[in-house]
Amino acid sequence: MAHDNGRRKSATLASVDDLLDSALPDLADKIRRREVSPVEVLDHHIRRIKAVNPLINAVIAERYGTARHEAVAAERRIMSADDPDALPPLLGIPFTAKEYIAAEGMPLTGGVWSRRHVRSTTDAETIRRLRNAGAILVGTTNVPEGGLWLETYNRVYGRTCNPWDISRTCGGSSGGDGAIVAAGGVPFALGADVGGSIRIPAAFCGVVGHKPTGRMVPNTGFWPEAEGELSAYLVCGPLTRRVRDVMPLMRILAGPDGVDPVARPWSLGQPGEVDLADVVAFPVEDPGPRVRPSMRLAVRNAADALADRGATIAELPKAALRRAFMIWSSMMTAAGGPSYSELLGGGVPLRTVRELMKALVGRSHHTLPALLVVAAEGLTRWIPSQVQAMVDAGKVLQAELEDILGSNGVLLLPPYTRPAPRHHGPLLTPFDFVCTGLFNVLEFPSTTVPMGFDRRLPLAVQVIGRRGADHLTLAVAEALEESSGGWRRAEPALRGRQKAPKRPAHAP
Repeated sequence: MAHDNGRRKSATLASVDDLLDSALPDLADKIRRREVSPVEVLDHHIRRIKAVNPLINAVIAERYGTARHEAVAAERRIMSADDPDALPPLLGIPFTAKEYIAAEGMPLTGGVWSRRHVRSTTDAETIRRLRNAGAILVGTTNVPEGGLWLETYNRVYGRTCNPWDISRTCGGSSGGDGAIVAAGGVPFALGADVGGSIRIPAAFCGVVGHKPTGRMVPNTGFWPEAEGELSAYLVCGPLTRRVRDVMPLMRILAGPDGVDPVARPWSLGQPGEVDLADVVAFPVEDPGPRVRPSMRLAVRNAADALADRGATIAELPKAALRRAFMIWSSMMTAAGGPSYSELLGGGVPLRTVRELMKALVGRSHHTLPALLVVAAEGLTRWIPSQVQAMVDAGKVLQAELEDILGSNGVLLLPPYTRPAPRHHGPLLTPFDFVCTGLFNVLEFPSTTVPMGFDRRLPLAVQVIGRRGADHLTLAVAEALEESSGGWRRAEPALRGRQKAPKRPAHAP
């Protein structure tokens, strides 16, 4: 970045590929050292978003003009700084956030038709913290209707596609985030996870996803509002290109805000100080649902890679995870929260049968998966004694697993039963998310890391530790990343008879 009389000239030491492929700490350092301008970084990422978004429909609302003003201001701040190391850690770094996280002036519909004109007037606490650290929000990404599904699709903005194969799902509910990070549109994205909503998109799209320890990141400004124990199970966290991108973001996002009543301070360790020779890994190839051979092989390869680095490989008792779905659903039910039916109906319960009939002929404003979740909502609200029994079982399991893991133990699990399914495929296997969901109610941190490919589709493994061991899961995930090659930028393309997704004509 060269200057003459305070005016920027179009000179840069970094190529476009460098900018679109750089790890976040490297890119931030280049900006602080004046090797590349925040304006150039932003412009190249916006061009990339514009190039890939027509094929994947990941970013559903943009603020490019405002973002560029912020990048210009960041550049001026850098050029006038006496000490580059005193600048905010994310100064000039572009990012996106899923549409459930409030950002001033941006949509906050949750993919729900009755909220299609709602825009936020404030920033969520997580967005505020990232902006204060210098990051620049460039857009909001797509989500499933109402959030409780792993296909990113709604009647407001349409469907988001997987950048590795647009005939397949990108996952959900942070699917738009996973897709745009995979395609190189932003260095990182802010997602949220209550049952796998960060980890499943990360796995399907081939990016890194970190679900922090429960209660670590405040949910103030998330819609719908999470209260009580539900706010312990729902956690905002990052989707990134590389594992070492995560901890700098966690040091910004973590910590109570005085508003979310369950958020508490946690001590974030140093991933670099973890000695892999002290790590004990427990590979679990088949945590419940039937897992495809390629996913089981990824877990085995992860265990072998850790063993090569000196880690101890041990066996988890087979019965430990056998009631995962019942524990997750019961603990979610006991936590309360808004009725899903009323959430989709704008405060009025849906007439489910009528809406299902309309959906079958294409006349409903709701997606079929969302309506099926509404129909199943009552089935999970078992009699209080059954719910309480599973809640008690979950608390016992939490203590048992923490005792087994100790301070240096991790679980290695598939994040899903198979690589990214074709669109609508998850409807045939609706409970496969239990590979991830259990660890929300146990409040364990979990890092999903790419582990190669199966027929051009990303494979991944999730690394899980006891509460507060985020640095440990990240250290192990970084070692796995080194063994597998890690993130590669996806190049979305039309193949055969594929068609690019269409935004609804009525989309805001």
